[in-house]
Amino acid sequence: MSKITVDNTSITVMKFNESDFISLTDIARRKSSEPNVVIGNWIRNRNTIEYLGVWETLYNPKFKPLEFEGFKKEAGLNAFTLSPLKWVTSTNASGIVVKSGRYGGTYAHRDIAFKFASWISVKFELYLYKEFQRLKEEEQKQLGWSAKRELARLNYRIHTDAVKQNLIPPELDRQKASIVYANEADVLNVAMFGMTALEWREANPDKKGNIRDYAGVNELICLSNLESLNAVFIGDGMPQGERLLKLNRVAISQMNVLAEVTERRIFLPEAPEKKK
Repeated sequence: MSKITVDNTSITVMKFNESDFISLTDIARRKSSEPNVVIGNWIRNRNTIEYLGVWETLYNPKFKPLEFEGFKKEAGLNAFTLSPLKWVTSTNASGIVVKSGRYGGTYAHRDIAFKFASWISVKFELYLYKEFQRLKEEEQKQLGWSAKRELARLNYRIHTDAVKQNLIPPELDRQKASIVYANEADVLNVAMFGMTALEWREANPDKKGNIRDYAGVNELICLSNLESLNAVFIGDGMPQGERLLKLNRVAISQMNVLAEVTERRIFLPEAPEKKK
């Protein structure tokens, strides 16, 4: 669930079946303190019913067209009433969701929500669209950063699994296993940074953390790739000294490429700034 503020109106955005649905109830509050009445007046409108019917026909194979035709024929009559819940239950519509409990209300697929917003106010619809696009852009930035972190995590898992399967005999205890891990981590450190973790700590006694905490984005990308390659080399039974030389050559080559890419100003998504 997310919240966006549109022209001083707080509007909820939720996911239903992997699609973005926007609160019609919140939008309706822009017009009246009785949002259900506003939504009811909108949904009983003939133009609205026709739009909803076409939308459901395009995107919902389980939509009931006969029930839709019945509502369309009645639309415009003085006695005709229609609620979102009745529309959904009668036609098996998927573009509108009526939710009870916390964050309850009437939600609609963004296509339908924008249509409803334009019925409220064309100006408000444009503001809503702008804020919704901003929300999606922020989510994409977050997704890009999360994907990069997940890639590094998976590469580390591949690397440590390869060490377990190929370098650690089954009889090794945890202490001896940790020494093997440290040696393999230092293979990558030397290939990438030209020094072991201990050598870095001795050269930087005033710094907290480890050598990788002070690496740049390009170095982290390259290091992530080296972890995957080292896992393959380990699986092939390649001696540690030979792996180190190969990894070092790969590191030099990739860092040169990444440096050229950086000069062209093509970057991976940066980490989102923390809200103060």
